[in-house]
Amino acid sequence: MRLLSDPIKKLPPNSKGKVRYQFVVDVGIDPETGKRKQLRRTFDSLKEAKAEYADISNRRNQGSIVPPNKITVNEWLDRWLAMKTDDLEETTIYNYTITLDRVRGGLGNIRLQELTEEHVEDWRDWALAHGRVRGKRAGTPLSVTSVDMSLARLKEALGRAATRRLVYINVAENVTIPRRARKEERKTKEEVPPWNVEEVQKFIHGIKGERLYAPLLLSLMGLRPAEVCGLRWGDVDLENATIDIANTRTMMGNRYVVEKDTKSLAGERTLPLPGPVLDALKAFRALQAEERHALGEAYVASGYVLVHETGVAFTIKQLRRRAYRLMQLLGLRRVRLYLARAACFTYLANRGVPDHILARWAGHKNVKTTKRWYVKPDVEDLRGAAAMWEGLHGGAAEEQA
Repeated sequence: MRLLSDPIKKLPPNSKGKVRYQFVVDVGIDPETGKRKQLRRTFDSLKEAKAEYADISNRRNQGSIVPPNKITVNEWLDRWLAMKTDDLEETTIYNYTITLDRVRGGLGNIRLQELTEEHVEDWRDWALAHGRVRGKRAGTPLSVTSVDMSLARLKEALGRAATRRLVYINVAENVTIPRRARKEERKTKEEVPPWNVEEVQKFIHGIKGERLYAPLLLSLMGLRPAEVCGLRWGDVDLENATIDIANTRTMMGNRYVVEKDTKSLAGERTLPLPGPVLDALKAFRALQAEERHALGEAYVASGYVLVHETGVAFTIKQLRRRAYRLMQLLGLRRVRLYLARAACFTYLANRGVPDHILARWAGHKNVKTTKRWYVKPDVEDLRGAAAMWEGLHGGAAEEQA
């Protein structure tokens, strides 16, 4: 081996008579072993070798050099999720895991440092076309929202890898959902709007004789389903007509119940009870006292507001099923129970409730969240604006004249 340009060396011809050029450069210390780490690069021409050596030397001097490693995408995602465990709720980690599982099949076995933007784009295009896997076989397209969520989590994980100097850059940073794909999905995807005022009122009047009248009213006054299921009688002050939202009961994968505090600090809030809801809760508590007396020792004193006749707490899944059954019996459009929040906040916003009050009621720190996701005026809500426009037209002024 003959020294050409230190430290670049000319290698002996290979079996095909090809001459190549190679260099080895120190790139730091392995934090786990304390041993020196080196980077070896081989090129077909001296010009390419010099350019790469200059680039690596410059990055090393700037402190941005990335030591080589053999970590795969899957291995890094496992480590990243483990790091997030201390910061996120169990249910959030579960959702992150499901979201990233969509990525693992296509990208997981690639070495982290060999992952390219093209790899991520190819996965995105595949997911938009065949990503909904059934029985380990690709099938129908994943929704734009699902692919977008997976990309967001992948970007976050790769960003952390770049911070830890496992990769030089976040190759997924600029990968987005093509506008064409978003437009195509809007053409075919049927968006279910929340109930309007008439539908809400039909539901309320139709369930007055229902045992779960009070809990369903809590949903219609803007509580999340998990907050309704997690509400305890100790959180209800019937004398002062208030409830404290501090506990939730949700489910992971519709398989088992998870009890935890609210979704965020802003979610911990005290809400006043509207008169009809207060009356319904008083009646529901009296009914539960009768049920407890009838069952005696067989009654389960769970302490929750939303319970079966035996005192056993409802799950979110059971609450949804009961609500859907009632919608069917009343001939109403089937909407997600969570959309009751949107119906509530749209109604309050249309009647002039200030933004900061809406956000506080919803349990949001930022009013933009409330207005973006939960205030959804329909065409009837816009008629007031249409009537106001008539003043610009001059029609109202002409009639007065």
